[in-house]
Amino acid sequence: MAETTFFPRRLILGAAVISGVLLALAVHMLGARYGLDLGGLWRSDTHEFMPAGAAIAWWLIATVGFSGGYFTATLMQSAASGQIPQRMRQFLIAVGVLLLAGAGQAASAPSPIPTVSGVLAGLAALCLGAVMAFCGAHFALRRS
Repeated sequence: MAETTFFPRRLILGAAVISGVLLALAVHMLGARYGLDLGGLWRSDTHEFMPAGAAIAWWLIATVGFSGGYFTATLMQSAASGQIPQRMRQFLIAVGVLLLAGAGQAASAPSPIPTVSGVLAGLAALCLGAVMAFCGAHFALRRS
């Protein structure tokens, strides 16, 4: 019987953070295409306290970053020991490729957001995704 091999914890943490950040940025790009704009937080032309689209985008990016980091760390831990079925592995790869392809298609079109606001929103999404992906991966690694 083959012995169980484990990935180093730092490798799992790094891969989970990168995966969570990429998923959070993909959701940010897709959300901006559909009107969920983080840049609405810095606009002064609205009379509302905070636009609902900006709040939804903020929570959506944070949720996807956290869950992406958490599930990637969990899957990497169980993948080393061969506990993930082949069909599940193929399904997860297909979902990841389709999500990133959709984000690439959305990023290649002209942006509906003004340039400075778009850059600030992209940096905010990057930082939020990184922090939440790290928290999700760290939580998954401490749980095991």
